[in-house]
Amino acid sequence: MGVIQKFSEKFPILSNFLWALLFSIVLYALTRFLLNRLYPRLKDTGNWYVTRKVARWINNLAIFFIFLFVFNDKLTGLSTTLGLASAGITYALREVIVSFAGWFAIMFGDFFKTGERVLLGGIKGDVVDIGVLRTTLMEIGEWVEGDQYTGRFVRVANSYIFNSPVYNYTADFDYLWDEIHIPIRFSSDIEEARNILLDLADHQIGNYNAPATKEWKKMQRKYQLKDASLRTQVYVTFNENWIEMSLRYIVDYKERRAVKDKLSMEILKRFKAAGDKIQIAADTIEVIRTSNTADREKRNHQPID
Repeated sequence: MGVIQKFSEKFPILSNFLWALLFSIVLYALTRFLLNRLYPRLKDTGNWYVTRKVARWINNLAIFFIFLFVFNDKLTGLSTTLGLASAGITYALREVIVSFAGWFAIMFGDFFKTGERVLLGGIKGDVVDIGVLRTTLMEIGEWVEGDQYTGRFVRVANSYIFNSPVYNYTADFDYLWDEIHIPIRFSSDIEEARNILLDLADHQIGNYNAPATKEWKKMQRKYQLKDASLRTQVYVTFNENWIEMSLRYIVDYKERRAVKDKLSMEILKRFKAAGDKIQIAADTIEVIRTSNTADREKRNHQPID
């Protein structure tokens, strides 16, 4: 003990730093120990991510106060200087301050949580981490058509929640409405085509109706929402080229592209099986050769005497 006391008296600043470092290491090791004990219980729930983040914040805050306490007598002049320079620091760090305010709003303002799909700052993706300054997204879209990952992580400043809309695909409702548009010829049997579309949709995605209705009822207790039809619907319009049938249905946001693929394949099979009753239209030019046209061509090719 005498050696430690002599060392502290001879090198007070270094001694204080070593004590602060020792306490920080012990605190870090204790935090890791507690997290390892909690992991088996929380790994399969959404609480593990929040627990780990909160533990890290508390750990970092505790280390900050440890160093503040140890070097308190050395910071008097520094605090005065920072007080005089606060205006300049605030202006220089305005983006950082706004991003920190954005993080606070995200954590306590119910904007989005990890695991949810959002469009933030023009970037669409699944939220994988919410940092103090930036939110990390697993990107969706861009050169990949459909709601599938590109493989890129995108870090978006939290300040975007204050100056641009935040689109949340899964906040209180895990389903989206989607549509498939099918052009058919005017000679097609419209009622038969409608029945085929409704039958296919009911067979492929009819299991979504009950859970989607349950979630919609929950949202009506939280928001001012009117009743919406969650059942599959077919709408018919036409233009000068064809009749367009629009199949509108509800689907889990994670399965949107896969469901559209299944429905499209089955629609093609069923329409093909219907034969001439249902014909898919295309934006093409059809040239019809009549008997008058054939006679003119024949006369033009006769030899001249």
